[in-house]
Amino acid sequence: MTKQLTKAEEQFMQVLWELNLASVKDIIEQLPNPKPAYNTVSTIIRILETKGIVAHKKFGKGHKYYPLIEKETYSNQSLNKLVNGYFEGSFKSMVSFFVKQNDIDMAELESILKDIDTDNKK
Repeated sequence: MTKQLTKAEEQFMQVLWELNLASVKDIIEQLPNPKPAYNTVSTIIRILETKGIVAHKKFGKGHKYYPLIEKETYSNQSLNKLVNGYFEGSFKSMVSFFVKQNDIDMAELESILKDIDTDNKK
């Protein structure tokens, strides 16, 4: 299982998943204002490399980074951790919680289930 990412690491990974291959400068350009310092981004990307989540290719004097884990894989692991940590491993309990907390009506819930069913048939 992949290690849990910090908020900053996850933000940078979102950019890498979108771009697939990016320099530190490319990552910074995609981040919202106020933009973090170059050294901050560089340090966090190197931490992600140490964790085995990112790797790099050398381009001239610089590096371009790319994800070693797919976004879907990380999302699935994070969701499973959430379900196990807060809903005793029950997806039913989690869905029930979100339906109640977000005041979702039956029509919206049926629409969600229909979308899931359509996606599963693809």
